[in-house]
Amino acid sequence: MDLISRIGQHFEDSARTKLEALELLAAPIAGAIETMVGALVNNGRILACGNGGSAGDAQHFAAELVGRFEAERQGLAAIALTTDSSILTAVGNDYSFDLVFARQVQALGQPGDVLLAISTSGNSGNVIEAIRAAHEHDMRVVALTGRNGGRIGEMLKDDDIHICVPAQRTARIQETHLLTIHCLCDGIDCLLLGVEE
Repeated sequence: MDLISRIGQHFEDSARTKLEALELLAAPIAGAIETMVGALVNNGRILACGNGGSAGDAQHFAAELVGRFEAERQGLAAIALTTDSSILTAVGNDYSFDLVFARQVQALGQPGDVLLAISTSGNSGNVIEAIRAAHEHDMRVVALTGRNGGRIGEMLKDDDIHICVPAQRTARIQETHLLTIHCLCDGIDCLLLGVEE
């Protein structure tokens, strides 16, 4: 096995996936940035959720907003719904694992807030339930998916934003999701701080 060639192929595939997605994803990413900034300047917050690697992405996004991305600024209101083990295990045990995010959206979400819902397949049951709860609370949804968007793509409303990575491999979708998250963080800072570079 030639590990160097195999590693090189991963780099090439990742770069190709991102470049091929650019034209399709740039406009919805820009729309998501504007939606999120609109919520934040009106004292709203962004709730983020996902499973596995997508849970890590939700936490990464919240950390960049509450802390900082690249520019110094005040902390911004973002909460990862993936981090409180007591809530996750209590809701999972007392109700259902499908409700671990939805119950938090119901408890914390307000009209005008945004839910960042991340699912590489678009079919994660607990993310779907979180989106349902967000809609019930007059929240907008920004969904990061892949492949064909799955059931999440079918349930989004006209004023929601769907960022669907046109790839089949989970790793390539996740890598593009991370780039998208960095674009969201950078764009939020640019609009809030007036950064031109």
